[in-house]
Amino acid sequence: MLTVQVDDAQARFLSILSDVERGERVCIERDGQAIAEIQPAFEKQIDRAQVAKAIEAMKEFRKHAPKLTLEELLAARDEGRA
Repeated sequence: MLTVQVDDAQARFLSILSDVERGERVCIERDGQAIAEIQPAFEKQIDRAQVAKAIEAMKEFRKHAPKLTLEELLAARDEGRA
């Protein structure tokens, strides 16, 4: 959890909101005492079973996928970019 003093929070409010939007919790203090906490309105729920299934699918794909060099991977990544 990020902790900021009131004066700093006032000066950086939009930046703090961006941090909160990315999932960070922010505690605001005055004279060393916590007076407020800003947190995301909705906590993102992670479906661990779905994540495990996706990882297994990627591992299976890698067993049958052609081996590529770093140069080939970078070229594929950059394909279509201006």
